[in-house]
Amino acid sequence: MQKQAILIGLFVTAFALGQKPIFTTAKIKAATVYANAAELTQNTLVALPAGNSEIVINNIANYLNENTVQIGAPSTVTILSVQFTTNYISEFETDQSSPAIKKVKDSITLVQRELKRIQILSNSNTQTIALLDANKTISAANTSWNVMELTKLVAYYSTKRSELENTIVDLAEKQTLWNKKLSALNNKLQFHTKDPEKYASGKLILQVRNETAGNIPLAISYITNTASWNPFYDLRTENIQTPINMMYKAAVMQNSGIDWKNIQLTLSSGNPNQNNQAPDLQPWFLHFQNTYAATKTPPRSYAAMESLDNRLQEDGIMANGLKKEKKALAYSVQSLHATDVQNQLNVSFDIAIPYTILSNGKIHSVALKEIKLPATYTYFAAPKADKEAFLLAEISDYSKYNLLPGEANIIFEGMHVGKTQINPSQTADTLKLSMGRDKKITLNREKIADKSGTKFLSSYKEQLFTYDITVRNNKKEAVVLELKDQYPLPTDKEISVVLVETSKANVNQETGLLTWHLKLDSNTTQKIRISYKVRYPKDTIITNL
Repeated sequence: MQKQAILIGLFVTAFALGQKPIFTTAKIKAATVYANAAELTQNTLVALPAGNSEIVINNIANYLNENTVQIGAPSTVTILSVQFTTNYISEFETDQSSPAIKKVKDSITLVQRELKRIQILSNSNTQTIALLDANKTISAANTSWNVMELTKLVAYYSTKRSELENTIVDLAEKQTLWNKKLSALNNKLQFHTKDPEKYASGKLILQVRNETAGNIPLAISYITNTASWNPFYDLRTENIQTPINMMYKAAVMQNSGIDWKNIQLTLSSGNPNQNNQAPDLQPWFLHFQNTYAATKTPPRSYAAMESLDNRLQEDGIMANGLKKEKKALAYSVQSLHATDVQNQLNVSFDIAIPYTILSNGKIHSVALKEIKLPATYTYFAAPKADKEAFLLAEISDYSKYNLLPGEANIIFEGMHVGKTQINPSQTADTLKLSMGRDKKITLNREKIADKSGTKFLSSYKEQLFTYDITVRNNKKEAVVLELKDQYPLPTDKEISVVLVETSKANVNQETGLLTWHLKLDSNTTQKIRISYKVRYPKDTIITNL
């Protein structure tokens, strides 16, 4: 409400002084697109007289952060105030007396007159039908009419009523046609009464003071939250002896209300909307917890070890398989050359040639660069979580490629085999890419009933768990397989866990992970057994054991 009052006040002031606002259209020259915003750079040339003036700049994004608006002007120009609006109204904005506008308005008047005539005729016929219906009732009650007179009355009534109803139908069809013409004329009037850049309703209203009359260049920049981009990748490899051909791409979209035509495009991994306030640590005081207010939590023997899937994802491995494919998007693909720049706080890509992105919310695919990644291939399996083996590509020194987190399409041996996730935001020295499932390596994990069971010892219950893991290589060549499993970790002093058998696994006692590095020859099978005991009070229950 306050903003509207300011705008009205500016307009009234200009009108009272007899000053006509100066209208100009800003041309977009460059855009820096972030993950959830874009910084737009525009410029315009405006003829300013000496003294105070009001400038209305058209072709501004529909939505912008007003605190980020910056206006660059020569030293002879002083910017007194800047306001943004999407509903600026001024008698000076359009020339209502232009021949094009007058012709359309005259046509609209004729169509509206014809629609009025149709409405009058339709109402008249409807009332006549009502009168006939009323007269028929009166006539039927008159017993002095003979048969011939009644026959003539019925024939007249039937003919006249049918004629009137057909006329009403014809008038309704004409009304529909005239309404279509009226809609087309209104659209045409809207086209003529708006700026050529008519699709943008955003405007900047500038109050300026100019020392010397002349053509003044203005540079405009601001941030709008109506644009975004996301990195995604294509990973191609022919076999496990060749490097990975990675196509680094960007999915860019914008719905700012103005079309970006032949602009300089830059993509940045930064976020202009994030909170950049550094944290301030306060003193840390310890307190006893109120016993009655404490929230009860279930036994944590399973929670402590967590799911194997979560632990493996921390290592960059998708133990539960590849991510479910999303519905395919219609991309507009254009192959471009981009220069990636490692800045102090982020990574940016400068597109080498002018680029066009329309304001329609559709995704445009921009090819940034192609990278040949030297990779070491291994196989991985975690049958407790997924009974299939995965081909992993290990990339060392991956930080030099300026990769960003994103989804990747996998094309192996010329076939699209699914999707995976690339997560370079990790602390490991090696980036592991899941390249897909290999069904020629089969796995089975089963509980051995005669080696498992429950015993009761005084006040304790002891459970023994034994599992056999069978791995078979059905491939024509030998493979190296990293196999993982796990055992539970106690979180209470009354719970004890003892590993009975590990088959020479590498045991991580902090995470409960068991790891084997197996070399399997072609058409060979290997079996591994793990066994562990869990002892806990017999009057308690561990629900997730």
